Amino acid sequence: MAGEKSVWTPANIVTCVRIAFIPVFMVVAALADGPVSAPLSVAAFVIYVTLSLTDKVDGYLARSRNEITDFGKFLDPIADKLLVFSALLMLLDRGEVAVWVVFVILVREFLVSALRMVAASSGEVIAADSLGKAKTAVTMVSLCGYYLAFALRAVGLVDFGTQIGFVSWALMIAAVVLTVVSGVQYFWNARHVVFGR
Repeated sequence: MAGEKSVWTPANIVTCVRIAFIPVFMVVAALADGPVSAPLSVAAFVIYVTLSLTDKVDGYLARSRNEITDFGKFLDPIADKLLVFSALLMLLDRGEVAVWVVFVILVREFLVSALRMVAASSGEVIAADSLGKAKTAVTMVSLCGYYLAFALRAVGLVDFGTQIGFVSWALMIAAVVLTVVSGVQYFWNARHVVFGR
């Protein structure tokens, strides 16, 4: 129809590319335990950091070009969650994070997503707040740190890699705390959606 905006905006294309490269990251990260661990560990780190940064790129493109679409609103948070959980699952497979860490983050995402769907059905939008954004930022920095630590160890910088790994672990604990607190805050602020006014 004339006048309709295409969903294939530059921002949405970047989001789709991010999703398409998540399996590539997972394959490279999985193979990094093999005989060519050094180049593959570095590649996994570079790919993950690049994919993480594209989250800012597609947001900037959508706002600066005034091309915010419903498709983008739907796809962008899915891409973010896939990116986080792909990295967490790879860390879980390597024994670097505990099962309960992944479980807490997963449950929180399910509950907040369900809350947003219930709110949306009554015409209310629950936007990300500063605490939720801080949770996302700390989680992403922690995950990037883990893969940086793997890369450093693989190229022989074991001590430095171990230090980065410890900082990443501490940030992951902070991310879990923020995950719980921000989740509770979402439900408290939107308690009328669940329990009525």
